[in-house]
Amino acid sequence: MTITPPDARDTTLPPAPAGTDTGGPGPLSQGLLARAALVTVVLSLAGALLGLGRDQALAHLFGAGSDTDAFLVAWTVPEFAATLLIEDGLAFVLVPAFSAAVARRAQGAAGDPVRVLVRGTLPRLSLAFAAVSALLVCGAPYVVGALAPGIPDPDFAVDCTRLTGSCVLTFGLAGYCSAFLRAHRRFVAPAAIYVAYNAAIITAMFVLGGRWGVGAAAVGVAVGGVLMVVAQLPAVLRQSHRKRRVLPEDAADPADRRAMNLALIVTVLLFALCRQSQVLIERFLASTLPAGAISHLNYAQKVGQMPMVLALMLCTVTFPVVAQALAEGDTERARDRVERDLAVVSCVVLLGAAAVVACAPHLVHLLFQRGAFTAQDTAATAAVMRVYALGLLGHALVGVLVRSYFSAGRPTWYPVAAMAAGIVATSWIGAATVGSWGVLGIAAANAAGITLTALILLYGMKTRGVPIRTWAVLTGMGRPLRAAVVACGVGGFCAGRIDSPALGLAAGGTAVTVVFLLLARPSGAQHLAPALRTVSRRLPHARFR
Repeated sequence: MTITPPDARDTTLPPAPAGTDTGGPGPLSQGLLARAALVTVVLSLAGALLGLGRDQALAHLFGAGSDTDAFLVAWTVPEFAATLLIEDGLAFVLVPAFSAAVARRAQGAAGDPVRVLVRGTLPRLSLAFAAVSALLVCGAPYVVGALAPGIPDPDFAVDCTRLTGSCVLTFGLAGYCSAFLRAHRRFVAPAAIYVAYNAAIITAMFVLGGRWGVGAAAVGVAVGGVLMVVAQLPAVLRQSHRKRRVLPEDAADPADRRAMNLALIVTVLLFALCRQSQVLIERFLASTLPAGAISHLNYAQKVGQMPMVLALMLCTVTFPVVAQALAEGDTERARDRVERDLAVVSCVVLLGAAAVVACAPHLVHLLFQRGAFTAQDTAATAAVMRVYALGLLGHALVGVLVRSYFSAGRPTWYPVAAMAAGIVATSWIGAATVGSWGVLGIAAANAAGITLTALILLYGMKTRGVPIRTWAVLTGMGRPLRAAVVACGVGGFCAGRIDSPALGLAAGGTAVTVVFLLLARPSGAQHLAPALRTVSRRLPHARFR
């Protein structure tokens, strides 16, 4: 596999001849950044809403019983695969690699560094994805035994795991396509993959659920993974066949033939594994609790983390920006981008966390309480969601900061150590509290562990990541944090006075938003306003690819 580390770039390359399309995009302007962020948010929001609809359908059709718990054990596989291969792990390796290759091509490097990178990585990665998928299918009984030894129906969980195991291959290819396209400033197709994925799962549950029960959702996972690849193929092929200056292969720069840094791959994958292992710890501990505990944790997490997911959509667009800035040696531009991301993300997440805590019972009732999902399930899920929300800021900060550590395309063990410390804290706190607090103890352990990781990552940014002004960043979060606490109290009071779930959610959410905006005067708003003005001016003429 080939990858060119940013510090190995050749800055003395001759410019490309006039009129030659090198295929390398320049720095992302504010207008293009705003339009890219807008289309990414719109499509990602559509995918997130379909994901919410998927969870609603799961709750409505199958409730929160032993069969649903068994499926959610198998659901661990696509959750891990999405984190490792699409959202975090593989993206942290490939986006900087493709960004560096695109930058070298724009500088007029001999040959085509992007095509050299693809030829050196795609066949081997595809073989690795296929091998892991086969191992999961064959070893499903051992996977289920390790994940949830106390689950009541292990055989059904094994059957579902064999179906979901195929997603390692499809998610890996989807993640590869996403990294390729984002490095080339193509954001529409990567943002649309979860629309196709969740649509497939929802369709499978309604079409096949009457015959196969909750196992139909596992079929949907397998089909949805294929659709994630298909949704991106046209854009990948169009970008790959654009005319550009390509010299004979033997004339390619020797730097483009270097082996991919194994240490970088290992550190990235270990970090992603450590982060996602929080889910393993939760389900392992919850498997010893009464039936439905795993389901309550799952529903609470999926809805409670929605503010974080929406906030981190910005980083999907800005990650290639930071990677290219570091590849070009522009540390100041990278630092400015990361600090802006932290300001915006923290404000959005704090506002969302305040709304979740204030309106959790109304939100869960409105979303899930129908069919097989009972009022007791609503009360249990809402309580867990409120505890989960305490760790939302930590989750968001980790999502922003870890991209900064890996955006230079160089291996670093610091994020792995930080995440390992958080996992140890999660394990110890969860084991100590699950007996007395049940699922609430598990959720509290999650919040404490991820917050510890975020603090460790912030501490190390100056010397090991992008050198942000840590104290200024923390100070800027102070006012929104205080505003979120007050807004949560006011919103909870307003929501609690109304019995209707819809009206209570509307009243509480409105109160939280108004109080937060009045008190916070969030620093992130100064970065959002120019982007919104640019979008409003240019949207009628915008063309997204």
